[in-house]
Amino acid sequence: MIDFDAISRDRLPALLRAMPKAELHIHIEGSLQPELIFALAQRNGVALPYASVQALRAAYAFTDLQSFLDIYYAGASVLLHEEDFFDMAMAYFRRAAADHVVHAELFFDPQTHTERGVGIGTVIAGLTRASRAAQAEFGISALLILCFLRHLSEDAALATLDAALPYREHFVGVGLDSSELGHPPEKFARVFARSRELGLHLVAHAGEEGPPAYIWSALDVLQVQRIDHGVRCVEDAALVARLAAQRVPLTVCPLSNVKLCVYPTLAAHPLPAMLDAGLCATINSDDPAYFGGYLNQNFIATFEALPQLTARHAHRLASNSFEASFAGADVKRRWTEALDKVFASG
Repeated sequence: MIDFDAISRDRLPALLRAMPKAELHIHIEGSLQPELIFALAQRNGVALPYASVQALRAAYAFTDLQSFLDIYYAGASVLLHEEDFFDMAMAYFRRAAADHVVHAELFFDPQTHTERGVGIGTVIAGLTRASRAAQAEFGISALLILCFLRHLSEDAALATLDAALPYREHFVGVGLDSSELGHPPEKFARVFARSRELGLHLVAHAGEEGPPAYIWSALDVLQVQRIDHGVRCVEDAALVARLAAQRVPLTVCPLSNVKLCVYPTLAAHPLPAMLDAGLCATINSDDPAYFGGYLNQNFIATFEALPQLTARHAHRLASNSFEASFAGADVKRRWTEALDKVFASG
């Protein structure tokens, strides 16, 4: 038995850093640091609209999701070859290993690249090779989730799914990301039905900038297994009750929520209320190169800003991340045992 009450608050930061954890909401293109953007631009002869790394980083003053996406897509323009996608993913995995991430489920946006003439096979090959290298080098297991850009048409999403099918063995699910407002989940009902028929796992961004109604339709129309973000569920008591009863995971991204002005400060974040309502919430980094922190930074900053969060909450968040992952039952059990050992010695 773990005596959570015996773990002092000043011990929490070390535990948060050391505990094994899974990351389930990471856009791999959003892990592209300015230094690597400039290195790849030079390698590939791509001109950037920023004079320096410092000038690019200074542009990270976002007012909403769209202001971030504009810079996000500009940064992705340097990704042209398999080696670029490999280098980007390996840079993320090195950071994840330092944060004691044992499992990562990477979102990738093929349409961001195919619209620039980069083949979907090039994208998947680079990310797959990096995932294998991460397992061999760091012991991190990784799965790929192909995301559709919701500001584009459903027909474009269906075409992307068809183009990806020759590489079906390399990705386990599909998701829905990009501009949320004005693009409700039901816009993509056909492509998610098709993905479900193919046996793919289903997730979708909902309830970040969009209203709780988007979460309802992601569940009922798209029949997703996980909700990405989902923080605005707290505005709808019936929705919270359903999410708790059905153990629908929510991949929460605290630093992202503040950076994109979903909440004014971390102290205003509803994560404690979500956990106390019995929701299967997890902490993730979203687009860490742009939002100020990788996974451990999200944990540390969130627990500093919300003193009501305790060691018991920390353990639950990590345990939830294993439960919510698409990994197998045996490896989930091993991760949970390792998690318990960290807290038992804490």
